[in-house]
Amino acid sequence: MNSAINIDEKKMLRFLLVEDDDDHAKIVTRTLDKERLIHMIDRVSDGVEALQFLKKEGKFKEVQIPSVILLDLKLPKKDGLEVLKEIKEDSRLKTIPVLILTTSDHESDIIQAYQNHANSYLVKPLDTNLFKKMIEELNVYWRVWNVTPIADKEQ
Repeated sequence: MNSAINIDEKKMLRFLLVEDDDDHAKIVTRTLDKERLIHMIDRVSDGVEALQFLKKEGKFKEVQIPSVILLDLKLPKKDGLEVLKEIKEDSRLKTIPVLILTTSDHESDIIQAYQNHANSYLVKPLDTNLFKKMIEELNVYWRVWNVTPIADKEQ
């Protein structure tokens, strides 16, 4: 069996971006689009919509479940830590990787995120170029290097 990794191999990724800041959302979506990689990006702008999307409720009945969730913490209606907790308590959703993507570097937020089973905690750099670089590297990691179960790939 050949265990070599083919970094040219592309896999379909579907991101759910939960972000209320339009400027930050544009940086993420434009950076991913510029990479010209096979992916889809859905965006919701508050915590209530995020849970409706993931549970396919209301206007989100026909959406596809994401491969990866990029979750801001400071959200209207329901904050990101509450959303994270609900995702990880739901047997249908708990295996979806949730990456916290926030401006908060408060130790209490980091601890709470990991206590609620966040898969990663990323602090958005203030420098736009560094933020773009972070998104590029995040995309390569999830598209090329990360391995998911076959059942997840078929969703």
